[in-house]
Amino acid sequence: MTERPAQRTPNRQLAALIAEAGFSNAGLARRVDQLGLEHGLDLRYDKTSVTRWLRGQQPRGTTPALIAEVFTRRLGRRLTAQDLGLDACAPVYAGLEFAGTPEEAVDIVGGLWRKDSGSHAELRKIAFTPAGLVVPSRDWLIGRADERVARGEQSARVPVQSRSAPKAPPAPAAPPVAVPRQRGTVERGPGQRVTPGDISALRSVGELFRTLDNMYGGGHARQALVRYLEHECEPMLRGTYGEQTGRRLFAAAADLTRLAGWTSFDIAAHGLAQRYFVQALRLAQAAGDRAYGSFVLVTMSRQAVYLGHGREAVQLARVAQQGVGSGAPPVVQALLHCAEARGHGVLGEVRACTAALVRAERALEAARAGDEVPHWARFFDEAQLADEFGHCHRDLQQFRAAVQHAERSLQLRPAAYARSRLFCRVVLASARLGLGELDQACQLAAEAAGQAAEMRSVRAVEYVRDFERRLEPYKDAAPVRTYRDKVAAMG
Repeated sequence: MTERPAQRTPNRQLAALIAEAGFSNAGLARRVDQLGLEHGLDLRYDKTSVTRWLRGQQPRGTTPALIAEVFTRRLGRRLTAQDLGLDACAPVYAGLEFAGTPEEAVDIVGGLWRKDSGSHAELRKIAFTPAGLVVPSRDWLIGRADERVARGEQSARVPVQSRSAPKAPPAPAAPPVAVPRQRGTVERGPGQRVTPGDISALRSVGELFRTLDNMYGGGHARQALVRYLEHECEPMLRGTYGEQTGRRLFAAAADLTRLAGWTSFDIAAHGLAQRYFVQALRLAQAAGDRAYGSFVLVTMSRQAVYLGHGREAVQLARVAQQGVGSGAPPVVQALLHCAEARGHGVLGEVRACTAALVRAERALEAARAGDEVPHWARFFDEAQLADEFGHCHRDLQQFRAAVQHAERSLQLRPAAYARSRLFCRVVLASARLGLGELDQACQLAAEAAGQAAEMRSVRAVEYVRDFERRLEPYKDAAPVRTYRDKVAAMG
């Protein structure tokens, strides 16, 4: 790779960390090359390259961030390119850091919102990396809620900045999206006092975007959500608030950030979604909301299942279970066990998948009317449980059971959950295909394809395409030709 002209000052920070890690120059180069391969990069560094870095030469592109990640994995603490005396250029790991303080967490997530709001197309092309799941989930599991999140008048006037983070930009003069604004204000700048009404507005906005996502897909209003986070939520996080208000503020910010990740996941921006999930996890820790942190981990597990990383999905679900303990409401327990079951299903582990589903079913049966259930878990009901069973039985090729549960889910699921109903209909179609019921399978899939055409959801389209791949052995059959004609007519 082309490198910048050598500097005269030796890099003592890098030399000290090499010594601490016990690396040879060749060993460090080899690890950087291996990490680069995880991101599709053919770097080909060697011991001579490391010697040049030690003399003060700066590697270009993503390499500084890769070198920092090598040391992070080796030493067990988060290190940045600046910690190594290197320039932070195009860091592939930006956004995967699990911040050490609430102030640093705001800096990291704020930077992510601003980059995404600026329509940086390359940000949505960043690849998902299974290795990026390890440190955040571990740090969340062993970490504790921050002792203090309050920000007083003095700290509001001079925001605390982490050493490597950019300063927050001034708030815009006009709202960028048509969503609820705070009463009595035209614009909000860093340092203003956060009120309970502000937090209620954040919650209301979350419900609005959740409804749009469920009905029309993540691509419908994702960019508006990100702009809202940048222009409304970040100034609040940099405002003035006491402990109780601060915890509620961080909880609301975590929920909106997870939703931004969820909508990014739905449009197949998987690396970006992963970064949003990690930052939502850190914000949940600042909120002191252990249960919501477990929900973020479940969301990360869902993405891992979708991308075929079953082992990582199981591990994330188990970390969530361990982190929340046995004191969570039965509905939350059921949700966590289903996440584990889905991972086992992808791996084809029949016994482990079945055991997790049984635990989920028993947990939901233990729920009682009047139980206090977090707002984010209220979607998990009999319809959702049946949906989880249907997916797992389809993945395990237990098609008769998959049909039974998918049909039950469709009977129970409200129309407002349009995308979830589409997914379930495709699961039902795939199961009927597995039973040899070609006509019914194609009819169901054609309905789903029509719905997918009306949504802005890559996942919806991919569900239909997965069914079509299963159709290949029957491609000359009349029902399949009819199905393809219907889909072609939809455009």
